[in-house]
Amino acid sequence: MRGRILILGGTGEAAELARRLEHRAEFDVVTSLAGRTRRPAAIPGRVRTGGFGGTEGLSAWLESEGVEAVVDATHPYAAIISHHAARACSALDIPRVQLWRPAWSPVEGDAWTRVASFEAAADAVAAARVSPGGCVFLSTGARDLQAFGPLRTTRFLVRVVDAPQAPLPLANSELIFDRGPFGVEHERALFVDHGVELLVSRNSGGGATYPKLAAARELGVPVVMVDRPDPQPGETVASAAQAVRWLARDH
Repeated sequence: MRGRILILGGTGEAAELARRLEHRAEFDVVTSLAGRTRRPAAIPGRVRTGGFGGTEGLSAWLESEGVEAVVDATHPYAAIISHHAARACSALDIPRVQLWRPAWSPVEGDAWTRVASFEAAADAVAAARVSPGGCVFLSTGARDLQAFGPLRTTRFLVRVVDAPQAPLPLANSELIFDRGPFGVEHERALFVDHGVELLVSRNSGGGATYPKLAAARELGVPVVMVDRPDPQPGETVASAAQAVRWLARDH
């Protein structure tokens, strides 16, 4: 495979892939970011920011740019853009692969409740025994908080990179600003300082945010884990290195 490559980015794996391809003369790499993070980390090569305008808009952009292959390295929960990419690449017969990092699995000492949706996670929080002085750490991203709005008496801790553009839909919450990756000691201190008695997390996989789960295990804090959606049909790889090998193939 030679020519222009589109990386649908926003993850550490996408940035790593761009770095791995930076000095490969046979590839002309464009990384696309959704634009939700106002100060994204530096990425080598050409970077575009913003949406495409659905499947039709993405298809038109792929054709106009002469893209030869697409690596979907978006977040596992970014299901909409992944769906658009699958449809657009299928219609244009452009090779596409999803960089689908492995999900986390519980280990000895974990106390997980697995749920299929954020609404089910909110039900699990409502049923949990959180003390009046304790709080629930919502590690789900600011866009997925609406389901927890009806829990008017629960105290929530929410961590974000950038200030939300609208008020949080939570009656009782504390907002903290920080950018990972975080170590286990950092996460342990966060849990203790804020009285975290329950963690709600997406099963994002990867190492960057796993320390919060290790801290929860050490402190005996239960976890409500929201299962990720299934990947789009088609080929998948588990790492940036595997994506490079996929791109080097003849398709």
